[in-house]
Order: sequence, then C-alpha cells, then structure tokens
Amino acid sequence: MNCAECKEILVGHIEGLLEDSQKQAVESHLKTCPPCRAELAQITTLHDRLAANGKNLAQRNLENRVLDRILKEQNLRLKRVNKTYTPLQLWRNIVKTQITKFAAVAVIIIVAGLLITFLGTSEPAYALAQTIEASHSIRYLHMVNYVASQDEPMEFWVEFDSGGQLKNMRLHKPAWMEPDDGATVIVWKDNKMQVWIKKKNFLVTLKDEEVAAQVLKQAEQLDPKFAVERLRREQELGNAEVDVEVPTDKAELIVVTATSLKEDDSPFQRMILFVDQATKLVNSVEAYKLEGDEYRKVVTLEYYDYNQPIDAKMFSLDQEVSPDAAEIDQTAQEVGLAQGTLSDEEIAVEVARQFFEALIAQDYASAGRLFEGMPADFIKKQFGSMRFLRIVSVGPAGPHPIPETQGLVVPSIVEVEKDGQISEWKLERLGVRQVHGQPGRWTIFGGI
Repeated sequence: MNCAECKEILVGHIEGLLEDSQKQAVESHLKTCPPCRAELAQITTLHDRLAANGKNLAQRNLENRVLDRILKEQNLRLKRVNKTYTPLQLWRNIVKTQITKFAAVAVIIIVAGLLITFLGTSEPAYALAQTIEASHSIRYLHMVNYVASQDEPMEFWVEFDSGGQLKNMRLHKPAWMEPDDGATVIVWKDNKMQVWIKKKNFLVTLKDEEVAAQVLKQAEQLDPKFAVERLRREQELGNAEVDVEVPTDKAELIVVTATSLKEDDSPFQRMILFVDQATKLVNSVEAYKLEGDEYRKVVTLEYYDYNQPIDAKMFSLDQEVSPDAAEIDQTAQEVGLAQGTLSDEEIAVEVARQFFEALIAQDYASAGRLFEGMPADFIKKQFGSMRFLRIVSVGPAGPHPIPETQGLVVPSIVEVEKDGQISEWKLERLGVRQVHGQPGRWTIFGGI
C-alpha cells in the first residue's frame, strides 16, 4: 500500500469501517510511514472534536458553535494551500433552518473528514520518506554522471530485480578515466563483469567477490533510494543539516540541501537533491566540496527514464565486439604470476621481467598468461613484427598514477629489432596489479 491509497481510507480506518485485509494493510503502512501517521493523528484529533461537539449538540443548542469550528478548521487548511471553498459558507446558511440543521451537521462532519483526507493527499508536506518509498518501486534507471573538470560524462543503465537488488548494469567509461585503454564499455550480468576495450580490441571477462562488491557498491551509490536513506540517516544522527524548499508552483522541483555538520574525509560536504513534486522521485543530484569558505560543485548526477524497460541487448556485448577481438576469460584460466614471499614491488618487477623474457624466447602463450591471460595468437599479432633481443632494465616499481587501479608502474627498457633496425623500446607506464579473482597472483594490465 502506498501513501495515496492509505490516506484515501484513513477516515474509514478511524471509524472502524474497513475490512480486515484493508485494516491490516493500513496498519502495516503506518508503521513505516511518518507522513501518514501524522495525517492520521490530525484527522483523529478533528474527528474526536467533532464527535464531542455532536454530543453537546444533542443536549444543548450549540450547533452554530460546531459549524463555526468546522468552518474555521477548513478555512485555515484551505488558506494554507491558497484555495477558497465558498460552498462551506452556503452550508452554514442552509443549516439555520430548524428542519435541516441536525441532518446537515452529520453530513458536514462526514464531508469535513473527506475534505481533510483529500487535501492531505494532494497537498502533503514533503518528507524524505516519500522519495524513499517512491524509489522502492524502481526497476530500471538511466543515469548520466558529469564530473566538473571533464567534458564527457559517465553513463549508466541499471536494472534491479523485484527485491531491489542489482540484476544488470551497463557503464560507458569515457577515455579520460583510463587514457591508456581509451573509452570502455563495462557490462555486469549473471555476477560476471565483461570489459570491452575497443582501442585495444579485446574483451575481458572477470568474476570474483572483490569485483562483485565494487559493482554492488557502485550500484548502491547510484540508486536514489539508498542516497536519500543515507541522507535521512545522517540527519537523524545529527551529522547533517537538511533544508527543504517546496515551491508553490507544482511544475517546479523541490530542492533538498544537505550540509555536513561534521569534519571528516568524505569527498563531498554538501549534497543538493532536486525532486519532482508529482512523483517524489529524484531528478538530479549535485555534490559539492568545501574549499575554504565556498562550496565547489564537483559532480552532477542526472536520472532519466524511471521504470522505462531497458532492452536486454544493452546488457550484452555480443553485437558490439569485433569478430577479430581477443577474448580474455580470466574465470577459465590461471593468469599472471604467483607472488609467494615477494613484496608487491618485487613481484611487479618479476612479472615484467618474465614477460619480456617470454617475448625474447617467442613463447607467446607464456607472455599472454602474464598479460591479463591474452591468447597466444593475439600476443603474436601484437608483438611478432619485431624481435626482442635483450632486457636493458626493469624497475624499480612505483605506485600507479591512478590509485583506483590498485597497481604499480614498472618502468622498463628492452632492446628490439624491427625492419633491420635495432633500437631501445622504453615503456615508462608499464602497469602491473593483482589478478581479479585469483588472490596472490599478479599480471600486466596496461602501459604497453
């Protein structure tokens, strides 16, 4: 049961007129919905007041006072929403006749309750709980994430199952995120992640608990209901100040500004949510970082196509990957080199060294296993046009310039012969990292 359905039958609930199934549904909804509980309390108060006045009316001639109170209550509520309702005053004149006054009082009591319910349904005070509830029914989302310092955004398509858990996700990563790889398409489906790197013409399939956790965390950060739930939790803990602006023009967006009240290392100190008044769904989110005394916008996340079914083809790369692409399935083979007792820096240097030794021996299968599990034919196609003569230097290893890779850079120089010319090939950004889903093993992942 949603808020609109609950509020529609609150008067019947108070009067004890609902069937058992309706009563149970209302009570269940009220347990988790503060706005509806507040509405129930308001209607109950007025209901009790009118009932008490009705009893007095039977004993004393106080019908005019009862009606005055009804009119006062309704006029006050109508004034709050900038409406007028002249029929109430007409009713006040009609019941002056002795014949109709008692019947009219009963009718007005009923109409008053219905009117309060109607007003409460169409003109509710906005609360974060409304957006959380509205978002729980979302199965499909299309999002665009703009980073302030970049022109090209990230783009996501997400499908949730009936329980609200991530089912499928597609991500378009722009080239600026990983210049060595260029623009990348990532698809998450059946607990596997496939990465299509068009620039390098290869498709990588990954599956492990760490990758799954990262993908699920990413989906949770993108899901508006989780974002709003975190915001409300921070408000309840006193960690954030939340300001809500509800425009009188219903076509305009509700603006929810959450400002952190604690000093921490979180990436954003202010979040601004723009919420549709009709659906209570988030249209966009802006994230700000406090620099000195000013808040600088860092990220804008826009939401499109709520609950618009996404074509299943969006979560498959079969029709996009070129027929001659190298397909690397790290779930079906042992990749890289075991670390053993070596330090991270030592194993990174050793992986690079054995990779070049395999190329010198023209052992393309071994070189491929050390390079993300690449097929031997792909390695031969990439490097077979030149002859590797000797290793000039490898290392020392240092941190990768992009921390998110969790890898190391191993600067290397090898002597090669191509078209009869001998030269030194310098690789200043050769990247080595741990293999996804294969603990303790390291592989080359880029920089060549």
